[in-house]
Amino acid sequence: MRFVIIGHLTRDIVPDGYTLGGTAAYSGVTACRMGADVTILTRAHSDDARNPSLDGMEIVNLPSDHTSTFHNVYHNDIRTQHVRVVAGPILASDVPKRLYDVDVTLFAPLVQEVDPTMIPCTKGLLASTPQGWLREWDVKGRIKAVPWYSAGRVLPHLDAIIFSDADLIGDLSILPTILETVPIVAITKAASGCILYIDGQRHKIPTRPAHEVDPTGAGDTFAAAFLVHLKEHNDPVHAAYFANVTASMGVETIGIEGIPQRSRVETYIQAHPLSIQ
Repeated sequence: MRFVIIGHLTRDIVPDGYTLGGTAAYSGVTACRMGADVTILTRAHSDDARNPSLDGMEIVNLPSDHTSTFHNVYHNDIRTQHVRVVAGPILASDVPKRLYDVDVTLFAPLVQEVDPTMIPCTKGLLASTPQGWLREWDVKGRIKAVPWYSAGRVLPHLDAIIFSDADLIGDLSILPTILETVPIVAITKAASGCILYIDGQRHKIPTRPAHEVDPTGAGDTFAAAFLVHLKEHNDPVHAAYFANVTASMGVETIGIEGIPQRSRVETYIQAHPLSIQ
């Protein structure tokens, strides 16, 4: 399975420096560990594009002197986020032609960097984690939620979309449009699993109990696991359960290294098969 992710790799500030982050990193590692052949198209400092955590993937890195840098602070499950550095955009003209025709493409903006005009040109299963189209930042770098101005250029082309309630806080009115336009909608609910809509029909999908250590990247891990399973089996319900279990394992360790291998996820699911009331 050829799986392409388009969006910024990031530096996430931690007490002793920074770690590699961003949807591209978390989803890329997840898709790779689920067995996909992964390409990340990004714009970052060359040192970050060569991070050992990305070994096993193809990194198409556009020239940049900087890597988008975030500082995330969690308090009572609420994240306050600041952006310290913003790398340049990824334009439709930056996409190598061979990446327009693959099995799965995940559009994963973080800072409005993904050009929506590339989406109609792309073939295969098309999905997005749209958080980066739903945020802006003030002069101090504090992230704030905003309406999704480019939604009309994105939603009609997607087969699936994955987001959390917090992602839509700046534009709750758009949810009906998303549900009417995108065939598969997954709304992640952390420890409560996710709500899945298939052609507008609602399903509540449970998850595995987890001892949460670091929630960063959980939605990105969910997205990649969900899309790999969906492409393989065309079964959104079981794909969502598979993704829930994968994400629950990923939050039990700090950073990317906690993302599980596929065999561990499948072993758990065999012992705890999905049961929907």
